[in-house]
Amino acid sequence: MDLILETLQFIGNSAIDVMPIVIFLFAFQLFVIGGRIPKFKRIAVGFVFVIVGLGLFLEGLEHTLFPLGRLMAQQLTDPEFLHATRVSVVGPLNWGDYHWVYIFAAAIGFSTTLAEPALIAVSIKANSVSGGAIGVWGLRVAVAIGVGFGVSLGCYRIISGLPLHYFIAAGYMVVIAQTIIAPKMIVPLAYDSGGVTTSTVTVPLITALGLGLAEAVPGRSPLLDGFGLVAFASLFPIISVLAYGQLAVLRQQIDFSDHEHDELQEDKDHAL
Repeated sequence: MDLILETLQFIGNSAIDVMPIVIFLFAFQLFVIGGRIPKFKRIAVGFVFVIVGLGLFLEGLEHTLFPLGRLMAQQLTDPEFLHATRVSVVGPLNWGDYHWVYIFAAAIGFSTTLAEPALIAVSIKANSVSGGAIGVWGLRVAVAIGVGFGVSLGCYRIISGLPLHYFIAAGYMVVIAQTIIAPKMIVPLAYDSGGVTTSTVTVPLITALGLGLAEAVPGRSPLLDGFGLVAFASLFPIISVLAYGQLAVLRQQIDFSDHEHDELQEDKDHAL
């Protein structure tokens, strides 16, 4: 009964959150564009589905993903588990003894990104408008690698206690350098990739992991250290997609060079 009441409360809150969007869209249609709203009943039913879906989604986050992220962080940072799996057998625990945390973070970042609906949609559209030059799976895997590496590096930052801005500043310096030399076609897509991947599937688990890790590691503040993983998940896909574009161009150049070499060799053989 309590679960049903809580779910209804989430749905009601979602309706309040969506209401400004509904009012703006309907008012703009009526008073600016003019005329009746086409397919009004279908749109109204769609908004009901959106509100109910958002409420159920938020309820699921509260009862599943957030507790799961915290639980995994607590288990992976449990002193008994760390001492049982540590590399060095003497001395106090250090950042290297949390290697399972980094592996788990990379796996979570990679797998959740592959399942991100927004990234799937963008990958299909990019493949379509580029005439197949940008592969659907190639782009998704490139983004997923960036997110996995970024989340793992963000966990290292939490455990080591290093300032967040050091990593972000260094990362954007790499982005600037890549932007100068990367193919111009891939640059806008790379810049958008960080935004589309930090959406409904990825953000809840990553946020829960960061907060749980900051709570479990001694001397860390959930407010100062727990947040920031989403920034890593947004930044490093830009780097990986730019690298994907650079590798694609390099591969084309190698293929073209091999093709020219084969043609020259055939000409020589014919001459002989």
